[in-house]
Amino acid sequence: MKRTIGFDNERYLQEQEAEILNRVALFGDKLYLEFGGKLLFDYHAARVLPGFDPNVKMKLLQKLKSKADILLCIYAGDIERKKVRADFGITYDTDALKLIDDLAEWGIAITAVVITRFNDQPAAKIFKNKLERRGITVYVHRYTKGYPTDIDLIVSEEGYGSNSYIPTRNPLVVVTGPGPGSGKLATCLSQLYHEHKRGIKAGYAKFETFPVWNLPLKHPVNVAYEAATADIMDFNQIDPFHLEAHQKLAVNYNRDVEVFPVLRKILERISGSDALYRSPTDMGVNRVGFAIIDDAVVQEAARQELIRRYFRYQCEYAMGFAERETVQRVELLMNELNVRPEERRVVNMARQAAEEAVRRGKGSEGIFCGAAIELHDGTIITGCNSPLLHAASSLVINAIKHLAGLPEQLHLLPKNIMEKIGTFKTGILGARAASLDLEETLIALSISAMTNHAAQLALERLPELRDTEMHMTHIPTPGDEAGLRRLGINVTSDPDFSTKNLFVLK
Repeated sequence: MKRTIGFDNERYLQEQEAEILNRVALFGDKLYLEFGGKLLFDYHAARVLPGFDPNVKMKLLQKLKSKADILLCIYAGDIERKKVRADFGITYDTDALKLIDDLAEWGIAITAVVITRFNDQPAAKIFKNKLERRGITVYVHRYTKGYPTDIDLIVSEEGYGSNSYIPTRNPLVVVTGPGPGSGKLATCLSQLYHEHKRGIKAGYAKFETFPVWNLPLKHPVNVAYEAATADIMDFNQIDPFHLEAHQKLAVNYNRDVEVFPVLRKILERISGSDALYRSPTDMGVNRVGFAIIDDAVVQEAARQELIRRYFRYQCEYAMGFAERETVQRVELLMNELNVRPEERRVVNMARQAAEEAVRRGKGSEGIFCGAAIELHDGTIITGCNSPLLHAASSLVINAIKHLAGLPEQLHLLPKNIMEKIGTFKTGILGARAASLDLEETLIALSISAMTNHAAQLALERLPELRDTEMHMTHIPTPGDEAGLRRLGINVTSDPDFSTKNLFVLK
């Protein structure tokens, strides 16, 4: 059962490029385009819009690179508190470094990095030094005086004027950054102030994939976006300014609607004329809604994403990363769409695998973990933990054996080798448990493949697990989580721990 497509990526790419170039032409000299969301690896969009290329924004930038400068913003506070990007498990400052490297691999060089709301934070200063010593131009912008109420002070030499001007060469300036609150808007407005002081006609626009402004407020795609931002308390709403100005319904989110009156006044004060935009929706250039070709497919994909978010926030709550209100918000969204966790096919199968492990007396340290994966042809494979393997390890081994057409009872990893590795872990490295996590299992499998043809056949099928769906009855350990992330498996789990220990290294 091949994944059904609901989104025309090529059509989107063509329409989006044309829309951006039209907006550049509208302002004459220069357009500052705030690039919201993830510039690379936008897996949320790919999951809710089957057919969406998670790197389509980078392809768009490639098309525009001869006309564009790139500014990368990062909030100093995120550097200081080591905020983590959940889908990669890396901090925002590391993500910024990765993004610079990724852009370079795509043939795109950034013009500068801007550290926003800089207040001499020690970690931010180290980050600045690291970049500058590698030849990256860095600017620091401090908190804007008077923001958001004192327009006279904001649009003055003491406000935006106190920020350093960032010279750019091209008619399009893309302003991006890791995650929300990185200071992209403030950087755009600061630059507009300096450009108009220099007699350059510059404008502002926003490129944000979600919410999709021309879909209904309670369309599952927009509800899934609300779930994705439940931890920062964002919510979607009808744009009242757009309704009043154009007598048309459009969906936006609360922060853009709340800030619009102030933003419009700032833009008017900077330009010295009435603002071009009459609503926050007018500021956007997003064409994603026009590339949906099968609404039913997209709706079902978004419902599944809502379930994934529900499990993720439950686990984050159990680990202390999220508040109970975040979980409750997602539960309310699920109730609105009448979505149940068990609609994710692998959930009940994973729980049944754990129950089977209990009946068989399998498990490790008295914990019985189950896991299930749905392959691209619709087949569901299960696995459970044992004294030798974590549940994720068992499941992946079972899945690639199935894909390679190998007998279920065939052992790809000789028991004596696994026991030897387990002894090494506990006896030499001081691990508490001998069972192999997924990363360790994949290394052992690759070694076994040197002398075991069946192991080699199974190893070659690992790429087929990318974008499959998986559920576990327990929160994956760090080694399992890293292995699953590298394999590209969409995994969820029940909010239970796979060990009674508070500290888990592997």
